[in-house]
Amino acid sequence: MRNNDYLSIDVDEISMKPILEPSRKATTILLSILMLTSTAAIVGTAFHPANAASPSTPTFTNYELAGNPFRHGFSVGVTCPNGAGTCQNTEGEPAIRADPAGNFYGSSENVFCVIGGLCGGTFAWKSTDSGNHFTTLPLPDSVSTGSVGFSPAGGDTDIAVAPALNTNGQYNIYVASLATTPPLANVYVSTSHDGGASFILNPTGATIPVDDREWIAADGANKICVSYHAYATTNNLFVTCSYDGGTTFAQVANAFDANHPWHALYQNEIGNLAIDPSNHLIYQSFSSIANAGEVSCLGCSTHAVWIAVSIDGGLSFTDYPVYINPNTAVGYGHQFVNVSVDQAGNVYLIYTDDHNMFYSFSTTFGQTWSGPYQINKTPSNTAIFPWSSALGNGALDVVWYGTSYYDGVNTPDSYPMTASWQVYFAQNLAATTPGSKFTQNTASGIIHYGGVCESGVACTGNRDLLDDFGIAASPTTGLAAIIYTNDQYLNTALEPATTRTSGSGVCTQALSNNVDCSHTDIAVQTGGSTLLTTKHHVRASINFEQLSQTPSLNIQISNIGDGEIASLSIQLSGQPLTLSWNPAMPLQSGQTTSTTTTNTPLGLVLTVGGIYQVTITAILSDGSTDSQTLNAIYTLGAGIGL
Repeated sequence: MRNNDYLSIDVDEISMKPILEPSRKATTILLSILMLTSTAAIVGTAFHPANAASPSTPTFTNYELAGNPFRHGFSVGVTCPNGAGTCQNTEGEPAIRADPAGNFYGSSENVFCVIGGLCGGTFAWKSTDSGNHFTTLPLPDSVSTGSVGFSPAGGDTDIAVAPALNTNGQYNIYVASLATTPPLANVYVSTSHDGGASFILNPTGATIPVDDREWIAADGANKICVSYHAYATTNNLFVTCSYDGGTTFAQVANAFDANHPWHALYQNEIGNLAIDPSNHLIYQSFSSIANAGEVSCLGCSTHAVWIAVSIDGGLSFTDYPVYINPNTAVGYGHQFVNVSVDQAGNVYLIYTDDHNMFYSFSTTFGQTWSGPYQINKTPSNTAIFPWSSALGNGALDVVWYGTSYYDGVNTPDSYPMTASWQVYFAQNLAATTPGSKFTQNTASGIIHYGGVCESGVACTGNRDLLDDFGIAASPTTGLAAIIYTNDQYLNTALEPATTRTSGSGVCTQALSNNVDCSHTDIAVQTGGSTLLTTKHHVRASINFEQLSQTPSLNIQISNIGDGEIASLSIQLSGQPLTLSWNPAMPLQSGQTTSTTTTNTPLGLVLTVGGIYQVTITAILSDGSTDSQTLNAIYTLGAGIGL
């Protein structure tokens, strides 16, 4: 097993140092060509920011997954790592998520569908042992049994896992990908109701056709939302939702609100989609210009980071600026701005200017933001392709592709072969504290040399790493699993060279750093600090919403400590509430109780979108107390029953 155990590096708050990039107007020509060729609430938790603690150095084990479309059966059922040499794949641009039980699910697209002309659809994997092994699942969107597993979809894969159990006692798994035959015609959404044993395909996940770079996020047992660019409407960003596990998508809304229509007109770059499963707020990230006056600015790039927030379950969105760089030539649409939400409802945006990587955070459900704060530090002088995962209250993991090379002139697309790239991992256990520090480590060996193109299908340079990869943290252990692309010839027991009976070639030493060697790897965290920093007695989930003009406050309390909770007391905006709990106190370790009330304190004026403090005090059987004060947002029927 190959471990990467490197000295951690503290990263202090550093001012932003923007660099220039080509104008976004160049993308308009490409998109025009593509069009012609195409037919109230919050979650709270008793985890607190660990301001006095510094993360300890993580360790990782790396191995290759199985997903060879040129093998009989497409490697379905193969578990990796193994000693049989069957852990080889031809996939890239992967995604990963974790379910509440700590199982990991990954997906990745067959690079020969995108680059080499063969379309094998999307592959998927599952781990039930904290990422130490992954088993190849049936191909989610493959609809034929041809020798290369032909599918009319497979590009830009993304994956989501439901946060609540379905009627089968399983967490729904959703895999999204773009149509490839014909190109960009729609978004395919495949759903598994049985833990990945089988998938049901819906080829019409996008309400508006001619789409690109979809993202997917889940809520409740059966709600799923998909976001995408709609080229036919001048690159608007739509979010469409299903309440029946992806069978139908009837609800659609534009993420660009009425006050910001100028985000469209090809002025924006899409980021990912996230849903907070406790308060049901939906977050769509993107970068764009700063104001309507910049529409005619040919030299302006996507120098503003934005978040679109829905407090009504995806029926409508409000756009908030996260950070606007005064240098209009800076662009943050570098595959891609990334949003994540921790268990206390804090929101994080990660973004890069093609040189340094930054984050901003919000403790007000996206309405106001702090930052930017720089994450990367030497030796990662260039940081691109960010992704993040958050747990607890202020605990944040971030990954990116990084290299020590930076000359201040060339973009990563034009980097020389002396630029060696690795997967970088940074962790901050107090990320909602301004100026708090990250540790920085590498989580892989060298995965690529030279240029890394970020222009999608318009790339003229090396695109072996494609456009995306990801990280997920287990909610049961806090340990991370990273899924990434590697184009190096290794031919080891953990990463055997891919062999094929057809295609453009076989991965050999001579073809290292070439698409013929591109494959999907896992880096599983085996040691060091995790996002579950401190164990407390109480984890709370608060859903505060207006239903039929009446306030409804629902609170769920889980006893995650070792002792018995004798009683609970709740205050809303400093005033006590009288509540009945089901089941009644005392609450044993591992048990969950809940309460719902329509009674709010006299004199408290509620405003939809307003933020209110909820103080929860647990009195333990030994007389000690565990108290926390959380923010709650009053939403407009944002629940999954809309």
